Amino acid sequence: MSRRELGGAEPRKLLPGATVGLLGGGQLGRMLALAGSAMGYRFVALDPAPEAPCGQVTPQITAAYNDREAARELARRSDVITYEFENVDAGVAALLAEESYVPQGSALLYTTQHRLREKAAIEAAGVPVAPYRKVGSLAELTAAAADLGLPCVLKTATGGYDGKGQAVIREAQELEAAFTQVASGVAAPELVLEKFVAFRCEISVVAARSASGEVTSFPPAENIHVNNILHLSIVPARVPEDIQRRACELAETLIAGMDAVGLLAVELFVTEDGELFVNELAPRPHNSGHYTMDACVTSQFEQHVRAICNLPLGDTSLVTPVVMVNVLGEHLDQAVRIVYGNDEEANKLGVVPKLHIYGKTESKTGRKMGHINLLCKDTGDGLSWVEQTNLWRH
Repeated sequence: MSRRELGGAEPRKLLPGATVGLLGGGQLGRMLALAGSAMGYRFVALDPAPEAPCGQVTPQITAAYNDREAARELARRSDVITYEFENVDAGVAALLAEESYVPQGSALLYTTQHRLREKAAIEAAGVPVAPYRKVGSLAELTAAAADLGLPCVLKTATGGYDGKGQAVIREAQELEAAFTQVASGVAAPELVLEKFVAFRCEISVVAARSASGEVTSFPPAENIHVNNILHLSIVPARVPEDIQRRACELAETLIAGMDAVGLLAVELFVTEDGELFVNELAPRPHNSGHYTMDACVTSQFEQHVRAICNLPLGDTSLVTPVVMVNVLGEHLDQAVRIVYGNDEEANKLGVVPKLHIYGKTESKTGRKMGHINLLCKDTGDGLSWVEQTNLWRH
């Protein structure tokens, strides 16, 4: 199947000086623009929020994502268009693919916006996912749970992030409440029931593919979540090298098999016996790839620009061990004071904290406001810094 049939376009090489249009102006767009501007590219973002993080560092069109006239304005002002998160309007992305150059196309967006389509695409590429069933009613949920066995995780087929739109079901008496919670009163809900995988840890791999088909991947990150929000990414991941290698191979198989362009973040479960199951995909820069900004030869953001502009992909080698820790609204003020104060723990442990702040206008509890990349000789030192600062204990 050709790129045109997949909703993409014939590859073009775009050199510095070209303008990159961003569907979405959040922190990922901001970090894309900062990385790409250093390479000599110009940027313009489309985002409905005035003073969006990306709009603080690059021109912004303030309009809804489904505003087709605004999308056409973005097309007129851009030489290439990309998206910074997958919940943009797929219809607008398809329109832009017809009227502008969108090397990612709209097919991948359409696939990854829907968990059932995503799982089918992963299986079609020959990559394993956890057992799952489609669910549309309480009766179907009950039957699926009996089939898969408990515990299970019930998720919406569309939307949902950081634990939203899902519920863990451990006992049969929890089925009805979970269905009511996740379906949220929708008349004909589309839900996915996934068998709970007893995993040793979660890892993720950010793979990249250029418009002409060059593929590479970054070292796997070991991820730890708190309250369904990513808390830490540890690199190198604390799993055997053969598992890390297989994870990269799976990610590269997926990005090539799905004919994706740009970045594809692949989240995986690692079982006690070393099996790997893909959990979710994200066709964009990913929170767990933020460590690359300070710890790799090439960052994920530079790599994405290289991929969509059809430049040779950059070296993904890890320069230093690193622990990435997310800074939420409740952590922000103290994190700034620690990192830019007399950080005795960092000096004692030999850790170098690199704080990245996203520029969001309102700091809220549980909201990602930034992250810190802790560069260290050993990831244990970075983890000790996180523990000893006492910032994330509450």
